[in-house]
Order: sequence, then C-alpha cells, then structure tokens
Amino acid sequence: MSGGSGFADTPEPPYVAVIFTSLKRMDDAGYGETAAQMSALVRNHPGFLGMESTRDSEGFGVTISYWRDQAAVTGWRSNPEHREARRLGKTNWYRAYRVRICEVKREYAYDEDRGND
Repeated sequence: MSGGSGFADTPEPPYVAVIFTSLKRMDDAGYGETAAQMSALVRNHPGFLGMESTRDSEGFGVTISYWRDQAAVTGWRSNPEHREARRLGKTNWYRAYRVRICEVKREYAYDEDRGND
C-alpha cells in the first residue's frame, strides 16, 4: 500500500491514478473519523494499489489513489460507505473539490539511499 517513505508502492504502469484536490472548511467535525474509516475500507477494495495524501494549514489537500484499472475505480465509487462519505463531504467538510482521473503510462523515481532514477 505505502512504503516507509510515504510513497505508494505501485506496480509497473499502466495503472490508474485518481487525483482528489480539496479545500476543507475549518469546521470539520467528524471529518477525521470518516477519513480514517475510508482509508481502512479502501485498503481492502479490489484493485486498490495505494495512496499518497497531504494537507496544508489552510485546508488545501491533495490525495492521489492508485488503482489497477478503471473498473476498480468505478467499483470504489459505487461502494455505499464511500458514497455516504462523499455526500457528507459535500454537505459538511469541503468548500470545493476536484477529481481528476488519469492513466499512468510511465513512472520513474529517485531515492538517494538507492541512487536510482
């Protein structure tokens, strides 16, 4: 799911990336609990490969989830608990968000401990 460095351990491309950018409201009661539940739930969803996420002090966040294929993304979108979390996000936690879905065709990396590129 995620290596010790915080990077998702993804396979050789191709695979699908879902980029979720959001601007969270400062009053976010219940957000942390729901986010933790979704994080645990998605890890067992068929086709899920991993996730990377960050949020700044002003509420802007980026979460990228990686998937085997588009069918796996569609399956997650259809999950009833995820649908309810999305509904709560719109009504309670997010001022705005965007979802971008793309196919990863190429990947390369650098790690100073391994010296690869």
